[in-house]
Amino acid sequence: MNVLGVCTPDLEFIYCLSGWEGSAHDARVLQDALTRPNGLSVPEGCYYLCDGGYGNSTGFLTPYRGQKYHLKEWGPRRPSIAEEYYNMKHASARNVIERIFGILKMRWAILRDSSWFSPSDMARIVVACTIIHNFIKKEQGADRFEREYQDVEPEEEQCVVNEVENIAPDDFHACPAWTRFRDDLAKDKWENWPFRPAVPIV
Repeated sequence: MNVLGVCTPDLEFIYCLSGWEGSAHDARVLQDALTRPNGLSVPEGCYYLCDGGYGNSTGFLTPYRGQKYHLKEWGPRRPSIAEEYYNMKHASARNVIERIFGILKMRWAILRDSSWFSPSDMARIVVACTIIHNFIKKEQGADRFEREYQDVEPEEEQCVVNEVENIAPDDFHACPAWTRFRDDLAKDKWENWPFRPAVPIV
């Protein structure tokens, strides 16, 4: 079963869509989430970090294709170009979604193994687990499951949202302006990194 989850840097779910078949393409599931009544919304001026299964589009920043992405792939070597550095920072910030799903599976065994529940019931169970996770997060200070996922902390700045417009679902498509935004962001982060090499490493 396909589960689309969106979370904050401090490990709280802000949206969960469960129930699509596992073979469904990520972009199709995301499009469904954006077009549902009370579905996922992207506040104007903000964006979500996504993995390479999605397209780089309005409100959704993906890593560069063809460049290193996962932190463990780096080893002792440092990034040598802006796109590699952007992907490293992207992976570091997006690691929070891996942690929150790891915590969810540790807390509830029903999410770790095969289930005899119907797909529709299982979809509701997943959503219920995310709601209870948020409740525990708010009401219980220390979480023993969360302590086991403190190896990599998210580094992305939080987006403060007050009364703002949301990006329309129709704007969810790859566009040159959003690609330029990613390029500018990568270039800015690279130029402000004090450890970048003077010349690209070959």
